[in-house]
Amino acid sequence: MSSLNKGLDKVEVTLKWDPSPLGEPAHDLDIVAATYTADAPYGEPAYLVHFDSRSPDGTIILNRDSKTGQGFGSDEVLTLELERLSEEYVRVVVGVAIQQGEGHKTFAQVPNTAVQVKEGYEELSADDFSGVPDATAATVAEFARGGTGEWHHTPMLRGYEGAPEEFASRMGIPEQRGS
Repeated sequence: MSSLNKGLDKVEVTLKWDPSPLGEPAHDLDIVAATYTADAPYGEPAYLVHFDSRSPDGTIILNRDSKTGQGFGSDEVLTLELERLSEEYVRVVVGVAIQQGEGHKTFAQVPNTAVQVKEGYEELSADDFSGVPDATAATVAEFARGGTGEWHHTPMLRGYEGAPEEFASRMGIPEQRGS
């Protein structure tokens, strides 16, 4: 585990939600992580991790990718090994997008959503998206590298309305206000 002056090492972002009622289209939520370089900390992401994928160097991995919300425990799990991330990366922004395959869905229409950020057994933040009920996507956390290389976490619930593809390219822009 990290200490106050060491920063974060390995964190986990978990997401869960209830399945849609029988006969209705499935709720499909996805965790998305965008990684930014020192050259463009608020520009386009250097790469994205989403849809059952991993970063090129294996430091950010989507371990579980549910398309329905069925099952026990977390439906999606993203692991970030920040201590192993190359020094060229200074920011990682994590968000959640609702797939819009069969009509328009917002967080208010997906029951019992919950996102949690943990380092080991320590909860760093948690939310249920009630603050962005009309959004189709939301940022949930930012991890930023400090001046001496240590990583810090900032909870960041910020809603977004639009296509999931657009959200992925805009989620790290600080001025973006949504919902």
